[in-house]
Amino acid sequence: MVDVDPAQQPAPAQQPPGPAQHHAPEHASRTARGAAELELGEAAVELLRSRLPDIAGLTVTAIIVEVPAYTNALAGPMGAKIEGAVQLALGGFLRLASSGDPGTPLAPALEGAYVLGRGEARSGRTMDALLAAYRVGARVSWRELSRTAVEAGLPADTLAKFAELVFAYIDELSAASVSGHTDELATTGRVRERYLQDLALGLLHGDSPEQLTARADRADWEPPRTLTAVILPSAQVRSMLGALDPRTLRPEVDLTELAEQSPLGQPDRSGRAGQPGRPDELGEPSDADAAELAVLLVPDADGSSRPVLLRNLRGYQAWVGPPQPWAAVRTSYLRALRARQLHLTAEPDAPVDTERHLTTFVVTSDPAALEDLRRQVLAPFAELRPATAERLTETLREWLLHLGRRDEVAAALHIHPQTVRYRMGQIRDLYGPRLDDPQVVLDLTIALATPPRSAND
Repeated sequence: MVDVDPAQQPAPAQQPPGPAQHHAPEHASRTARGAAELELGEAAVELLRSRLPDIAGLTVTAIIVEVPAYTNALAGPMGAKIEGAVQLALGGFLRLASSGDPGTPLAPALEGAYVLGRGEARSGRTMDALLAAYRVGARVSWRELSRTAVEAGLPADTLAKFAELVFAYIDELSAASVSGHTDELATTGRVRERYLQDLALGLLHGDSPEQLTARADRADWEPPRTLTAVILPSAQVRSMLGALDPRTLRPEVDLTELAEQSPLGQPDRSGRAGQPGRPDELGEPSDADAAELAVLLVPDADGSSRPVLLRNLRGYQAWVGPPQPWAAVRTSYLRALRARQLHLTAEPDAPVDTERHLTTFVVTSDPAALEDLRRQVLAPFAELRPATAERLTETLREWLLHLGRRDEVAAALHIHPQTVRYRMGQIRDLYGPRLDDPQVVLDLTIALATPPRSAND
């Protein structure tokens, strides 16, 4: 048990209810009943009171010897302070035992034990160590108290009641300390979770490296080399977290709202410009299922670790951004979000790996320019019937991608090679010698690098 520095305690408004609310009623009634039935006599009480300093000293010494967690903690001046605190606790017990009044207040002792439990949690000692100290303290205190009580001539039946009262009192003190220990850990956990949320949101908003480093220090979070953003349904997060690095961050954020606040192409909070694009291209506010999605920021999922992450995500509907230096993970997040908005897909049951779709991101970075390019280079099809224009556009795309290898084009389109030959004859009639112009071929390749999106996309 350690001395508690009041300056280190949380502000009263942040503290959970004390032991009087949590533990006092049941135990206090038991102890009060025992006190009302006990008659120690004035001489026995005085003798017990005179021995309290010695009993407190023996108790602290026993805890130092028998509970390793307290070997150094109670040595020197701190041990003397705790010895005084034990003496005060025993004095409170004697007041209760000698009054015979069930109304004798226990709140001060319980509050002291509760504060002690919180201090122990802040000192890094476990609840097991705290309870071990109470067990040793109870044994030594009772041994010395009972020896003194026998010396004072207490009869056997009174001694038995005295024993019951001693252990009831220590039981409720230990319960109050456990409550304080638990509440302190819960409070600390909530505070750290809030710090982690601040850090995660700062990462997604693109705060400066200096700000992010300060937040990481405050949250006691060790920055990794890289972070990778993963977007997936919120309902799947819990089952996924167990397979990920414990440092994985899960920002509580509305994806579409964040995209609106920090659109691509606009400077982020650090002053760096993002990638081109408009907020409505990152996820429309009317996209109702976006509220059911979550973001995970996964540490060090690069290099040989990336296939492991993708393998763990099999069976999940997920979009995986590129690994980025940890303070620049906003780029990874925005690319994963962009992949979702573009309805990119992967093989069945596999996550969408954005690293496999870089061409798509490049050619769709300026959708208006891409549409203008398509309209320009596909102008020869403008006078055809829509169905015919679509077939010829599809054939031209596969012809460019397969470098004119007719059999491969036919296989990709699931048509006969002679059909490919016929269609390419029509296309050459429409384009003429322009199909031999490298610049036209480049423009066509870029314009047709991704299939045109339908009106429903």
